[in-house]
Amino acid sequence: MILISLQSGSNGNCLYVETKSAGVLIDAGISARQAAARLATTGRDIKTVDALFISHDHSDHTRAMGTYHRKFDVPVYVTEKTLAAIHRRSRQGTLRNVHTFVSGTTFQLGELKIEPIPTPHDGVDGVAFVLDDGVSRLGIFTDLGHVFPGLTEVLATLDAVVIESNYDPQMLEEGPYPAELKKRILGPGGHLSNKEAAEVLARIDLQHLQWVCLAHLSEKNNHPEIALRTHRELLGEQITLYVANRHRESACMEILPPTG
Repeated sequence: MILISLQSGSNGNCLYVETKSAGVLIDAGISARQAAARLATTGRDIKTVDALFISHDHSDHTRAMGTYHRKFDVPVYVTEKTLAAIHRRSRQGTLRNVHTFVSGTTFQLGELKIEPIPTPHDGVDGVAFVLDDGVSRLGIFTDLGHVFPGLTEVLATLDAVVIESNYDPQMLEEGPYPAELKKRILGPGGHLSNKEAAEVLARIDLQHLQWVCLAHLSEKNNHPEIALRTHRELLGEQITLYVANRHRESACMEILPPTG
């Protein structure tokens, strides 16, 4: 299984996951042109993508959903509540091939099993995703709200994970955001800090994780070096860490099959 982050942050989110039998996008928060061009730099054609999974209704995850759907003929997978909220927030145009799933209920795309995990983030019916191709399990855990019950147990089942590491508490406190926005980020429907993300990872057996990709870093309240340093302080050097970029695609992050 391969993960490529096409962009990650409040300015737009889009991830690509590839298995032997499928290629899927998770979220559509960057333009169709950007998504196609960035995927093309890795030698992949966005028109061959099998599905677009939507995590929640916020615009940095959905703004180009309708365009992806029509321009690239990509089927959309979304919960009914999230789809209704997206239509209330924005104009997405005609959607001809939409599949709804239920938060908390596993569904299939061919041989790929998708587990949508309910999150307390302040979107409508938001989910994290676990993708299982029968060999590896990859978690996409951004926009979590807070460390909710069951999160540690799910993380312990994964071979690799994308997890939000949104802000450094001191930078947020001293930064330019208005008080209400700071309160939202810190609240139960906001985001995980670097320390919170590292602490929840520290609770599991890291020998089972091949790598961790830190994602959804704040532009004003975080920095990749600070996020990495915080995680290194709590996790040590035994785990491979990546940081998803706010403005460009990542290298291919591969989950290797078990040996022996």
